[in-house]
Amino acid sequence: MNNLRQQFIAFSVSTGVLRFGEFTTKAGRLSPYFFNAGLFHEGATLGQLAQFYAQTLLDSGVEFDMLFGPAYKGITLASATAVALAGKGRDTSFAFNRKEAKDHGEGGTIVGAKLQGKVVIIDDVISAGTSVRESVQMIRAAGAEPCAVLIALDRMERSGKDDALSASSAVQEVSREFGIPVISIANLDDLFTYLNAEGADRQLGQYKEAVAAYRTRYGV
Repeated sequence: MNNLRQQFIAFSVSTGVLRFGEFTTKAGRLSPYFFNAGLFHEGATLGQLAQFYAQTLLDSGVEFDMLFGPAYKGITLASATAVALAGKGRDTSFAFNRKEAKDHGEGGTIVGAKLQGKVVIIDDVISAGTSVRESVQMIRAAGAEPCAVLIALDRMERSGKDDALSASSAVQEVSREFGIPVISIANLDDLFTYLNAEGADRQLGQYKEAVAAYRTRYGV
C-alpha cells in the first residue's frame, strides 16, 4: 500500500472534497463517489494539497523544467505546487493561460514564465482530456515540450457511452495520444483500498459495494 496515496484519499475525505452517495458525472453516469478539487478553497487545505502534488511529482522521477496550469482550476494548482516544490528545495517556474487573449499590456494568452524546456501540465482530473489537448498545443506552439500530466485523482474509467464503451480510459488515451505519462496522486484502486482498510470509517463502509460495482462496470 502506497502510504502517500492513502493519506491523500483520507485527506480528501476529511475535507469533503471526496464525497460518497449518488452523483451524475459529465458522462451522464450515476457514480457512488464524486471528487471536486474546487472545494480546496482554503489556504490550509490548498497548501496541503500542493504538498501532495509536489511530492508525487518528485517521486515520479520525471525530469521537468517548469509547470503549466490550464485555466481555470489548473492556475491555482500549478502556482501552489510551485510554492510547495520550492519548499522542498526544487525551485521551478510556472505559467498558465487565459481563456481570452489580452489586447493590452503584455497581451497574449499565456501568463507567467516563458514556456520552455520540459513542461508538466497540472490539473485536477482528466474527463474528456480537452484541457490537456489544448495545453499540449499551446506548449508545443511555444517551442516547449510537454513531458507529463499530473492530476489529483485518476477515476480509471473507460470512456464513451454505456452502449459503446472504449477499451481504455481518458487518462490512457491522453498518455497514448501524446506519448507522455499521466501521473496521479491517487486512483480508484487506492480509493477502494481505503474503503476496505481495517479500521475504515464504518459510515463509509456502506459504499464499498457500490464502488466495487461501479468499478466492475466502468473500470479499466
